[in-house]
Amino acid sequence: MISFAPDIFVFDGPAVSFYGMPYTTRMTIVRLKNGKLWVHSPIELHDELITQVNALGEVAYLIAPNKLHHLFVASWQARWPAASAWAAPGVAAKCQHLHFDAELTDKVPAEWQGEIEQCIFKGSPVMEEAVFFHKGSRTLILTDLIENFSPGHFTAWQRPIARITGILAPNGKTPLDWRLSFMKGRHKAKEAVAQFRSWQPEHLIVAHGECVHHNAMAFVERSFSWVGLPETEPEAV
Repeated sequence: MISFAPDIFVFDGPAVSFYGMPYTTRMTIVRLKNGKLWVHSPIELHDELITQVNALGEVAYLIAPNKLHHLFVASWQARWPAASAWAAPGVAAKCQHLHFDAELTDKVPAEWQGEIEQCIFKGSPVMEEAVFFHKGSRTLILTDLIENFSPGHFTAWQRPIARITGILAPNGKTPLDWRLSFMKGRHKAKEAVAQFRSWQPEHLIVAHGECVHHNAMAFVERSFSWVGLPETEPEAV
C-alpha cells in the first residue's frame, strides 16, 4: 500500500495477461470525509489486503470504471456485502453475472459529491471509461485511458509492441487500438479532455504503469494530444 496523497491509497496487485502482455493491476482507495472508503478498480483479495483495507475504514463503494476492470468485484461484494457497486456504461450488460447498484454517469452521485468529481470519457463504441478527480488533492484517476509502463516491465520481444502501441513511459498514452476506436467520435473525447483542463490536476494515478506526482496536467495534455488531430488525418503512434 502506498499513501499517494492525503486520504488516497494505492495498492498494486499481481499482473494479469492481456493479449499475451503482462498487465499490472492497481486499485485506488479514497477515504471520504465521513470515513467511508471509495474503492476504484478492486484488485484480487487476500488476507493481508483485507487487514490493510479494514484499517483504513468502512468499504462503502466499489467502482468498476470500464469494461475491463471488474474482475474482482464479486469477491469484494462477498467480503463487504453492504457496499454498493457502481459500473461504467456497458459493464452491467457485459457482466450479467455481477450485481451493480447503479450506473456511473457525468453526474456526481450524492454519496461522494463535493469530494470526487467525475465524467464519462465518450466517443468509442468499445471504450467508455468513468474518470474521477479527487478535489482535495487535485488527483486525476484514470484506468486504461493512459497506460505508462516502464520499458523494463516488458521482455525484449514485448517492448517493441508496447512502443508501437504508445504505452511506454515517459510518453504513455491511450493504447493505439483504443485510439483508433475513437475515429468517429473524437469530438466527444475532446469534451472529456476539456473537463480535465477545467480540473487542472496536479497528480495522476493510472492503473497500468508509472503515475505522475507533479504537474500532471502537462503530462495529460501530451498524452491526449491525439484528440486534437483532424478526423481525416492518419492516427499518430
